[in-house]
Amino acid sequence: MPAILFVCTANRIRSPLAEHLLRRRLGADPATATGWGVASAGAWAEADLPALDAAQTAATELGLDLSGHRTRRVEDLPLADYTLIVTMERGQREALSYEFPAVADRIITLAEIATGYAYDVTDPARHTLPAIRITAREIDALLTRALPRILSKAL
Repeated sequence: MPAILFVCTANRIRSPLAEHLLRRRLGADPATATGWGVASAGAWAEADLPALDAAQTAATELGLDLSGHRTRRVEDLPLADYTLIVTMERGQREALSYEFPAVADRIITLAEIATGYAYDVTDPARHTLPAIRITAREIDALLTRALPRILSKAL
């Protein structure tokens, strides 16, 4: 079964948004609705915290529900079980590749898989709702562009 892990810093904004946005996309397509694992984690996260309130609000505005989200630490996960590990920033990709060399060939930034160019989907400034809305729209647009490549890499 293909499995995708989204990684950001704290697993409280960007990676949970990406996780839920991709789940919605996969569920909308009958060919991919079942048999996919989609998760998120933080590269430097504290475990078992909720998504930030502003992230939950932005998600609700997009028709997503992050109320049940709890943070997870990337180092607590069996990374070998993931077909693709998608980071929000190049530094996260580099750190994970160094720390987990056995899965380094599976790690890519969201921008890179979407556009072919590695750049950062930065943490929203001061974690304000307007900034998180902008980041959520950026992630959504990148996932739209990335979906064919995600599907081809994960299958």
